[in-house]
Amino acid sequence: MNTEATPDEAALHALAEQVGAALQDHHLMLATAESCTGGWIAKMITDIPGCSSWFDCGIAAYSYEAKQALLGVRPETLTEHGAVSRETVMEMVSGALVTSGASIAVAVTGIAGPTGGTPDKPVGTVWIGWKRRGGYPKAELFHFDGDRDAVRRQTVSAALQGLLKLAG
Repeated sequence: MNTEATPDEAALHALAEQVGAALQDHHLMLATAESCTGGWIAKMITDIPGCSSWFDCGIAAYSYEAKQALLGVRPETLTEHGAVSRETVMEMVSGALVTSGASIAVAVTGIAGPTGGTPDKPVGTVWIGWKRRGGYPKAELFHFDGDRDAVRRQTVSAALQGLLKLAG
């Protein structure tokens, strides 16, 4: 379970600035593939002046069809494992690198609520994946607490923190 406080806009902005500095230092270009955050990670990044030197693109893919068409997620993956799964986020993050000019990517998929949860995947269940071009994807499961806004804020924060580690 996540025990951190839900980050506010200033905390997310500061984290995005740190990610930008790390990406710039290592000459990396970023792509995002977002489901439950709907482009919030990309928004935090594009709020930073000069981000065009380290941000390539962001894809917000909510539907199964969009995940397949824009990110190359296989229909079998979605049928067998669902949109909120390790398998799906790994294909999302890999697809973001295939369809972009980026060298590093992050992908998120989850159940922000207030509805959509199941006993196996309750509200607050989020998978985040990270990958550098030429490397293997890494995925991590999170269980965030709070309402829809809190779950999404915590997802953005965790995604950015993971990018900071991977970029370093």
